[in-house]
Amino acid sequence: MPKGKGPQGKRITLKIAKNSIQVAFNGRRRLNLSKMGITTFPKCILELADVEEIDLSRNKLKKIPNIIEKFQNLMWLDLHSNQIDELPPAICTLQNLTYLNLCNNKLTTPGLPQELTLLKSLHTLNLGLNRLETIPATLGSLKELTELGLFDNALTTIPKSIKKLPKLERLNIKRNPLPEFEEKEEEMELAKRVESLYLVEQKNLCGSCLQKCKGEIEELHVLEEMTPSPSKKPSFPSLVTPNSSARDNQEEWRMK
Repeated sequence: MPKGKGPQGKRITLKIAKNSIQVAFNGRRRLNLSKMGITTFPKCILELADVEEIDLSRNKLKKIPNIIEKFQNLMWLDLHSNQIDELPPAICTLQNLTYLNLCNNKLTTPGLPQELTLLKSLHTLNLGLNRLETIPATLGSLKELTELGLFDNALTTIPKSIKKLPKLERLNIKRNPLPEFEEKEEEMELAKRVESLYLVEQKNLCGSCLQKCKGEIEELHVLEEMTPSPSKKPSFPSLVTPNSSARDNQEEWRMK
């Protein structure tokens, strides 16, 4: 290995890239370069800049170059499980992008460009398993967002603008130092388990109603006893790729 240089990773040629193009169920062309041991963004794929989807997940990428802006047809970009610590502002020129997965990298708050607010078509944004301490309130301008992943970061607050996104259906903030949210989540889970809530004293119920209430309570106890407790330390022996801890949350965020 030449002095002063790190590992180069696998060299991706144009032939390899062309052979890695798949047609997704929706007819889009996906350039699948996942799990290739890539350490630097392969410039040869500029010859394929008209693809609609790119999967560079589970590699060893540290930087995304500004030439990413050449992929103006891109609608789906998966960069999860790399070593990326910042995004170039050029990525925010991809106006057709609806899905952006940056889970399990090394992103910090300064590494998020302010221009992210330009991605007006974005439906899914996954920033989980990074090193974010705050989230820019300006992300609240992404009005088309339906899914936002912020789990496993160092967030202590969530901007009100995020919580008020009009189309947001799913906000994953688990395993952040957010005690007020954890309490609310527990309350919501409890509310979901209770189908009927009776606010009367037992003495005011007729015999049949009282019997029905007792039966439902017994059923709830049985369900509680049957519910398995989650493992404290989940393990995924089949996952051997870099930054493998993303596997815990990745299946629920990765589009099939």
